[in-house]
Amino acid sequence: MVRLLRDVLLVGFGTYGQFLVTLVTLPLTARLLGTEGVGLVAVGMSAYFLGSVLVDLGATQYFAARVDDADITRVRGAYAVVRGLLFSVLVGALLIGSVVGADGAARAFLVGAVAGGIWSLSEDWLLIGRGRFGASTAYQAAGRIAYLVALVTLLPQFPSPEVALACLGGSSIITVVATWMDADRHFGPIVPTLRLGDTVRTAAPVLASRLLLTGYGQGGAAAYSTVLDAASLGLFSAADRLVRAGQSVLDPIGFALLPRMARIRDGQAFRARTVQGALGCLALAVVAAAGLTLSAPVVIRIVYGTEFDDATALLRILAWILPATTLTSYITTAVLPAQGRTSTVLSGAIIGVTLAVSALLVTSVTGSVVTMVVGVLVSEWAVALWFVVTTLRSAPRQDTVPFRADHREATR
Repeated sequence: MVRLLRDVLLVGFGTYGQFLVTLVTLPLTARLLGTEGVGLVAVGMSAYFLGSVLVDLGATQYFAARVDDADITRVRGAYAVVRGLLFSVLVGALLIGSVVGADGAARAFLVGAVAGGIWSLSEDWLLIGRGRFGASTAYQAAGRIAYLVALVTLLPQFPSPEVALACLGGSSIITVVATWMDADRHFGPIVPTLRLGDTVRTAAPVLASRLLLTGYGQGGAAAYSTVLDAASLGLFSAADRLVRAGQSVLDPIGFALLPRMARIRDGQAFRARTVQGALGCLALAVVAAAGLTLSAPVVIRIVYGTEFDDATALLRILAWILPATTLTSYITTAVLPAQGRTSTVLSGAIIGVTLAVSALLVTSVTGSVVTMVVGVLVSEWAVALWFVVTTLRSAPRQDTVPFRADHREATR
């Protein structure tokens, strides 16, 4: 239990540490850019998550669970080629946007997508698969510190959403370089290959589902900008960023459990571990949601200032997506990848997107940000309940990714 808690904390600071840093930089961003500027940053951050998922195919957990397979060299080489090609597409889109003079939300979206793509070029998935959470945290901490320094230094001089997003993307280069050097030491030099069929087959259903999940979740602000003005979007983002910061503290439970879940081959043992993990995640998330609800006025005033007071009510509603997102994250990060089930995620994502689009259409009529917030809440809970029900009803099986019976975890 102590080792599990250690791994959760390490993954939390490493993989999701940008949110912890964001809690330090949010006051600076809010006071320099105001509600409209924060709204544009929200669009860029949505694109950041979408770009990240697009480049890494949303399947890092599935590939991480295969690090001990005999063909890991081929898997790594093919994965690197696919990510490089997809990142080139994002860079090309940004260059074209710059040439045609894209501005406002469009420019923030393009910059954010490239920033997220940079992050997904890292080889951190190899570290996670081997259970080397300490090394992962150290490399990512270097990038987070660089982001903090860059933002504090540059944003006051050049106060714009694009600068804030560029700082985030540029700082990720440090982590990318460090993880590639580490991977070369432990796995040997990269051997690129154009045999991409297995990689694409594994990732295709996961990528589709992750893009859908991100589209109405962490990447939702980009869609919401079509029905909300910049000021309303800024209020929504103020509440949403705080909730996502809380989510980032809870999400690492799944990452820490992935190597442990992947080695369990007995159906009943796996089911028991799945239920225990779900109950634990739910209990922690309910406590976090209650705390955020009670402290909402104080948190908004301290982090954002009086200009964002109207975000308090939104935060009290959004806080209750935490139990839902934590359950979804746990199942899609630890349970399904350990079983090699790549198709199950897609059905839940379709449900979530359908409800989110419905809320978007209603909001286009009402123009109320509250309508959008309630829609997000309903969507997240519908997806979580779907995953819980389908996971408990389905026996462990292997849809796509082959796992060896002697799959090992380095930290066992």
